[in-house]
Amino acid sequence: MPAYRSFRTLTLGVCLSVCAACGGSKQGQEGSGSPSGGVIRITGSDTMVNLIQAWAENYKTVRPDATVQVAGGGSGVGIAGLIDGILDVASSSREMEPDEKARAKTRNGAEPSEFRVGLDALAIYVHGGNPIDAISLEELAEIYGEGGKVLKWSDLGIQNTGCASGEIIRVSRQNNSGTFVYFREAVLGREREFKLGSIDQSGSKDVVTLVSRTPCAIGYSGMAYHIPEVKEVKVAKKKGEAGIGPTVETAVNGSYPIARPLYLYTRVAPEGALKEFIDWTLGPEGQKIVQDIGYVPVKQE
Repeated sequence: MPAYRSFRTLTLGVCLSVCAACGGSKQGQEGSGSPSGGVIRITGSDTMVNLIQAWAENYKTVRPDATVQVAGGGSGVGIAGLIDGILDVASSSREMEPDEKARAKTRNGAEPSEFRVGLDALAIYVHGGNPIDAISLEELAEIYGEGGKVLKWSDLGIQNTGCASGEIIRVSRQNNSGTFVYFREAVLGREREFKLGSIDQSGSKDVVTLVSRTPCAIGYSGMAYHIPEVKEVKVAKKKGEAGIGPTVETAVNGSYPIARPLYLYTRVAPEGALKEFIDWTLGPEGQKIVQDIGYVPVKQE
């Protein structure tokens, strides 16, 4: 079994801490596209942390002298570190906002470089015993959105016998998560806020684990975090239309309604060891790991 397959079950606890990944002096980093001290620091998306950890471990076999430090914390944490100039690379499951790019340019002297390294179908998960098979974006918005009227499984015409109360338990992500931001924009729209009362998790794996143990729950997380104890619900763009499952094929052809790119951002144009690492992640070996972890390689896009 290839070494990178084991990273599907990693948790943030086995990754380096955010402090370790973000630490170090800013001196000598500004205006440079090369990492200081021969260490590449990558912090950000929890959706991507297993992928990047797998990259780091496998890259070590290619470049034994390379050190890649990895931490999660959320896309917002990585982007903030990039803006402040204390990271070499931010991983993000959402695109940087224009104001974030502007602040980074002011701070670092150049606009961040963006690298699209894969594609993820954001899956909707329910407990394995839930009979629901499909849901529309409108219904998801009524479950998660402020003022939403879908409160019980019966409101969707579902008799979820495993859920004694009948109430839908909403599992979400913390607001520094790129997955949180993407879900809000894609499902709720930019103007609508999340309904209060959800159970917010700090990591992608945590969402799926909680849903697997909670018959009343619904949650959203990356397609690579599927486990046998949960069900992926098909998603329809409009109520009454056929739902589409989150697969490589449907993410690539655009038929799955909530597919999104995965990004790496560098403070400035990468050079030297950092450029070599970025090029490797986009090459055949790096992209094979993207596929084996459970995401869509950019070449396949």
